[in-house]
Amino acid sequence: MTGQSQALRAISFRDDYRSDRADLVKDFYLPALTASSRYDRAVGYFSASVLAVLGQGLDDFATRGGYVRIVASPQLRPEDVAQIQAGYALRGVLERAALRDLEEASVDALAATGLGKLGMLVADGRLDMKLAYICAENRVGIYHEKIGIFRDNQDIVAFKGSANETLPGLVGNFESIEVFRSWHPGDGDRAARIGLDFEDLWFDRTEYLRVFSFTEVAKPFLDQYGNKAEGADDSVKLTDRGTLVDLPPPETDGLLAIPGELNIRDYQKHAVQAWFNNSCRGILRMATGTGKTIAALAAAAQLSKRLRSQAGARPMLTVIVVPLQHLVDQWAEDVERFGLVPIRAYESTNSWYPRATYLIEALALETTSNGVIVTTNATFSKDRFQGLLKRHRSHLLVIADEVHNLGARQLSNLLPEAASFRLGLSATPERWFDDEGTAALQRYFGDVVFDMDIGGAIKVGALCRYTYTPILIALDDDEIELYGRVTEAIAKAFAAREFTDDADADGPLGKLLRKRASILGHARGKLSALREEVSQRKDDWFQLLYCAEGRHPLAADPHGPTHGSSQLQQAMKLVGQDLRMPTAAYTSETSRKQRRNVLRRFESGNEIQVIASMRCLDEGVDVPAARTAYLLASSSNPRQFVQRRGRVLRRAPGKTHADIVDFIVIPPESVTNLNRETERRMVARELTRVSEFARFADNEAETLDTLRPLRLRFGLLDT
Repeated sequence: MTGQSQALRAISFRDDYRSDRADLVKDFYLPALTASSRYDRAVGYFSASVLAVLGQGLDDFATRGGYVRIVASPQLRPEDVAQIQAGYALRGVLERAALRDLEEASVDALAATGLGKLGMLVADGRLDMKLAYICAENRVGIYHEKIGIFRDNQDIVAFKGSANETLPGLVGNFESIEVFRSWHPGDGDRAARIGLDFEDLWFDRTEYLRVFSFTEVAKPFLDQYGNKAEGADDSVKLTDRGTLVDLPPPETDGLLAIPGELNIRDYQKHAVQAWFNNSCRGILRMATGTGKTIAALAAAAQLSKRLRSQAGARPMLTVIVVPLQHLVDQWAEDVERFGLVPIRAYESTNSWYPRATYLIEALALETTSNGVIVTTNATFSKDRFQGLLKRHRSHLLVIADEVHNLGARQLSNLLPEAASFRLGLSATPERWFDDEGTAALQRYFGDVVFDMDIGGAIKVGALCRYTYTPILIALDDDEIELYGRVTEAIAKAFAAREFTDDADADGPLGKLLRKRASILGHARGKLSALREEVSQRKDDWFQLLYCAEGRHPLAADPHGPTHGSSQLQQAMKLVGQDLRMPTAAYTSETSRKQRRNVLRRFESGNEIQVIASMRCLDEGVDVPAARTAYLLASSSNPRQFVQRRGRVLRRAPGKTHADIVDFIVIPPESVTNLNRETERRMVARELTRVSEFARFADNEAETLDTLRPLRLRFGLLDT
């Protein structure tokens, strides 16, 4: 640290820096950062884009243990002032305004890079932020001072001047600053005074000013960008644009709008029109991979435009409900393409509730014309979220992705009746063994108004063509015996009516059905067959492997051998170690950050060859690069296998064809301890999936011919 303490003195700082004589970033900021252990800044306005501009210099500063303190003031709009005058909590208004500044900045690529650096610095405990405002004689004003201090162990370099801590303030506008060095004759007193002024400001000791912490409020928002920033490209291109800004066209200002470069397919246009023809209610049944998200956002954009054109137009809130957290992120990215930055409502309530509250208030005051909230089913069901919806009094559009999930009684009862506009999306909107739930969805959203199945999607080129290869796997004696016992218990449960009307998955029948499905999913013969199939494609990349959940049911059975490892673990050992193919797991235990990394490395085509998963790739995950899918386990619920097929049929550059390998479980021909009807029903359940997969495959006739002997054996020619 001794060399570090003398570093500021080693730099030949000028007395002042002015835009016509110097580059404020290259000539002053970056050299000062390289020599400092602390940077304090108090400004009227702060922009995250400035952190991207400082780039590697800031990274090196943080690596050395550097610490940043920032005091700034949010930019208040007329609606903020109106809320303060109406008696809203002042601190809350200022926090929401500051968060809004960060959110709106995030749509700019350069500012988003800066937000990433900000997030990483906060996460590492290297940066603290506070907000300042004037409070005197019952009046509130904006703090507009501009001072800064670089420190090492011995000296300080203080500066003051016209430049804000913004991108235009550093590289675009015409600015000037004066510099005071603590070791320089005539500068020492002024440098010390500026340093003391900052300390008084930081600890809220300055008369007429109030200062409060903002770091914890901003942290949940910044964490998202900090995670994205790790390993991101730091290259920054600057232009001398000053404070000139490009305004959106008047007809799209503040609205969802279809991006000019986006090609909406004809069938998506037909889907949107069908929804409008049904008074903006209904369900789009569209195969996985056909662009339900784009169709839904196009519908929302058109609706927003129509409402805006009406006399006395009122604001519109769009609430998008999805089943899983990663789908919130995917939808949010697509919404941003359509011109609005949505609120991502999931995880900690503190991370989204203040901003959502502000949005509801702004819509009520009509100081904003549109807003979008993307949330999970779980957050949507919470009292805090439901309370927000009840406070909204203007136009409301509810979009439900994978709408079948909302048919569960505990969710369908919470769908807001105040929503005039309702749109459901699913490849399979009908709920399995739950007619009541399906009816509830139809009562709320309306009927299916547009239908695009796999065959239609392949025909119009939305999905790629595929071949289907069923591999027959016989249960062994232990598995046959257990399958018979569980099937008998299921029959008794039906006879005793030990199940609820809404098909409770945790009830006696649900548990038995899951156990029986697990026997088929974990059939021991599958792994040797998998080795043979994967070996044939050992040089192919972009392969997905769907495994059964948990362990083999016989692992805990006193009558059967113990198998401690899961099917996924065994499959990863087979593919990754035995066959030496780069393989990664994608499970519920995989963090969101790790999932993004796995998918990125998979899509690169030279890092990860195989992804092994269970159910996590079933709903909504985009893996268009996938060419081959091995289905070691599939439930008899058509929703699951339809989604898995659609997942591997998505279009991608260079991809013209996909290959699906399905492992079909049957009883061995020599079986004697399973009654004939149980055997027949087992095979019938498997053949239902086979028939659906074969129906649109290029090799449909060949597949059906291969299975004809099996159908004849069990009298299932009509299945």
